[in-house]
This record gives sequence, C-alpha cells and structure tokens, in this order.
Amino acid sequence: MNDHLSTTFAALADPTRRAILAKLASGEASVSELAEPFSISMPAITKHLKVLENAGLISRTRSAQFRPCKLEAAPLKEVAGWVEEYRRFWAESFDRLEAYLAEVQAEEHAGKKKKKHKKKHKRSSVNH
Repeated sequence: MNDHLSTTFAALADPTRRAILAKLASGEASVSELAEPFSISMPAITKHLKVLENAGLISRTRSAQFRPCKLEAAPLKEVAGWVEEYRRFWAESFDRLEAYLAEVQAEEHAGKKKKKHKKKHKRSSVNH
C-alpha cells in the first residue's frame, strides 16, 4: 500500500523542498535556477528534487538539454483536504468554547446583579 499523504508530508518536512515548491509556484524553473538561492551542492539539490518528484509534487520534462521542473498541485490538494477536516474540528471546538464562555459570563453577570440587588435591598430595610 502506498500512502500518498505520508509521502507528501515527508517531502514537505524539509524547508529547502518547501522553498523549491514556493519558487515553482511562480512557474517552471530549471534545476540551476532552483539551486541558485541555496548554499548547497548541485547533487544535494538533485536529491531534493528527486524526493519532490517521487512524492508527485513536481514533474520534470526534457527539452533538449533543458529539464524544467514544474509544480504538480494534486498532492497539495490532498493535504489541504486532510487539513481542512481538522480545521473544521477546531473551528467547531472553538465555537462550542465561545458559547460556553458566553454562558458563564452571562451567569456571572446575573449573579453580580442579583448580589447588588440584595445588598441594596438589605440597606433599605436597615434604614426603616
């Protein structure tokens, strides 16, 4: 069984690979263009590209000597769908927490009002 989500997350775990994907989000780029901002060797960049390619996050085509890399968004869509499920869970949890806190604050407010009323009532009965 090939777990695409785990492969995608493993590829995204490295900041260099995330930076490469960010660059490719602007369009195709050559390996040398992708390597430019990094102070690592070309073989290291090639290894990063291989990980991204194996995860299906990039594709490389051959056009004479030029092998442009291109972002493939489908695996990212799968990640976004997975994250969305948890975002919904947290949003619903925060909504429940917000409702509970509003209820507690309303009870506190009602309690203070009642206490204030009792104090006022007690003072007026002492004066009589």
